[in-house]
Amino acid sequence: MGEKTVTVNRKAQHDYHIVRTLEAGLSLRGTEIKSIREGRVSIREAYVRPDDGEVWLVGAHIAHYAPAGSANHDPTRRRRLLLHKRQIAELKRAVESEGVTIVPLRLYLKGGRAKLEIAVGRGKKRYDKRAAIAKRDADRQMQRALRRKA
Repeated sequence: MGEKTVTVNRKAQHDYHIVRTLEAGLSLRGTEIKSIREGRVSIREAYVRPDDGEVWLVGAHIAHYAPAGSANHDPTRRRRLLLHKRQIAELKRAVESEGVTIVPLRLYLKGGRAKLEIAVGRGKKRYDKRAAIAKRDADRQMQRALRRKA
């Protein structure tokens, strides 16, 4: 089975210099995975926090699953990420010593299971963001000019 991307956090690419990425599993309830399969999830405002030997996804919004009725989940609850102990220790060390942030990049289904691609990133300054936008615009204009010429 292949991968099916459910949602992408495009804001993360804009706000952070991505240092490295990891794949993490998610510990979910039944109504949450059903809602994810329907694509009713947002990780735009989410972040990842190491806490007491575990890593948690905070601020992700997984909408209620309508057929569940009163047996639904809390849409914004913290969700545990499934990583190896060594990976958790590396992430904790990076956040404490290097002053970086862990952000979710995309949520996808792989082999029927929900996976989260997380990244260790360093926050961009305002001038970095402006430079990235200017470079992207210049590249677009160059591509347009090449297409017109051909």
